[in-house]
Amino acid sequence: MGVKKEPGCSWIELRDEVHKFMARDESHPQTEQLHAFLETLSDKMRKKGYVPDTSCVLHDVDDDEKDNLLCGHSEILAIAFGILNTALGTTIRVVKNLRVCNDCHVTTKYISKIMEREIIVRDVRRFHHFKEGTCSCGDYW
Repeated sequence: MGVKKEPGCSWIELRDEVHKFMARDESHPQTEQLHAFLETLSDKMRKKGYVPDTSCVLHDVDDDEKDNLLCGHSEILAIAFGILNTALGTTIRVVKNLRVCNDCHVTTKYISKIMEREIIVRDVRRFHHFKEGTCSCGDYW
């Protein structure tokens, strides 16, 4: 009997409907839009100084693939969905079943600054309120 890791899962409510995203989820009807948006956003983030923290990816794959896997974390998919489907300035609220990894925390700070959005992520330990590139946890979680 081995130890099994619980898959990352995040939820976002939009227009009275809950949308669920799993890590590396490809089943959502807007998957292509989400990935195209995240690719464009990733380019903007890198121009602002973002460097992916691939230590969060435990898979035995090359660094480029690790970067792609990071963009597939459930909370990032849910945040992208929220941005694409709400009016400019709307606060994005996401709930996650696990702790936010280091890279997703940094990524969300960049997204909040670049997209000029407040993003609230409730993980298993606390609420993270991202605004203008900072988090309410003071980067301690």
